[in-house]
Amino acid sequence: MDKGGTSNSRQTGLVRCLMLAAVLLAGCAPRNVPSKPVLEITQVPVASLGGPDEMDSIEGRVSNAKPGEQIVLYAHSGVWWIQPLANQPYTKIQSDSTWRNLTHLGTEYAAMLVESGYRPESKLVSLPSEGNGVAAVTVIKGKAGAPVATATVRFSGYDWTARGTISDHGGEPNQYSPANVWTDEKDYLHLRMGQRNGRWSCAEVSLNRSLGYGTYKFVVRDSASMRPSAVLGIFTWDDAGSADLHNEMDIELSRWGDPKGKNAQYVVQPFYAPENLSRFTAPAGVLTYTFRWEPGVVSFKAVNGASADLKVKPISDHIFTSDIPTPAHETIHIDLYDFHHSESSSQQPAEAVIEKFEFLPLAKTK
Repeated sequence: MDKGGTSNSRQTGLVRCLMLAAVLLAGCAPRNVPSKPVLEITQVPVASLGGPDEMDSIEGRVSNAKPGEQIVLYAHSGVWWIQPLANQPYTKIQSDSTWRNLTHLGTEYAAMLVESGYRPESKLVSLPSEGNGVAAVTVIKGKAGAPVATATVRFSGYDWTARGTISDHGGEPNQYSPANVWTDEKDYLHLRMGQRNGRWSCAEVSLNRSLGYGTYKFVVRDSASMRPSAVLGIFTWDDAGSADLHNEMDIELSRWGDPKGKNAQYVVQPFYAPENLSRFTAPAGVLTYTFRWEPGVVSFKAVNGASADLKVKPISDHIFTSDIPTPAHETIHIDLYDFHHSESSSQQPAEAVIEKFEFLPLAKTK
């Protein structure tokens, strides 16, 4: 009996040791830890010193992202600027784990995978590290690229550059093509937007020199018949200006997508200041638009016909005295684009015609 009891006791102890070892081994087994996200930039934009008026496509992919996470993009030009716009800071991850967007150009590009609710800064001296809502960060240098194709157009005795890059003037990125710009046998400037080679593109020209104070005159063929989403903008623009203003003053001919809305306005930026915007209705037919830019004041006017006499009774005139810029490096731009892409899907082309441009500098005083 004693021997049998001793044997059973030993067997029980052995079983307990084996069970304890199994528990300890189970505790040492690898746990199911979530994989760390992997973020890549697969389509790299060209390297450039950057600027507010040049854009390119950027694409990438991410693995092991959590539901609700998004991409935040930055381009480096002196500092890191959020892309594509400060009011559009997030890039959605597609169902196949890829992402794509537009970016202003820079020397380097960064993509960050951020958690839901993360609020990025619009400008950074240095990028954040992982943590505090940032799940992953990747940075890549811009690629070497050929210069963007542009074309020079001779109109009204001046040389103009036809845009061939993406621009976000108007609050939404639009593709532009120099092929959408030409002059006819009368030296009238034509701007067209529509489908070309399967892609929607717009038209813009910019004057190749800065003119400063003086009277700017534009003879415009009937703009009242343009569809509601079309925008014909005639404006000053300084690439080196402040991020918000750029020495911008505008004649804008558009109903901004509202068929019943007024179809023209004068603007001194920033437009959201009530005293900096004047809306009116431009009638059908050829009209002459002018603005006279002087120190501390700019006077806009529209008259019927291709009038050389600016003293005739105006259709609309307005004098601005608030936020008037001083001359720097601004140039005249003439731009035809589709407001918020609201009708580009219709594939119906649109065209604007500028018959003449004139500039008269301010008379010098002794």
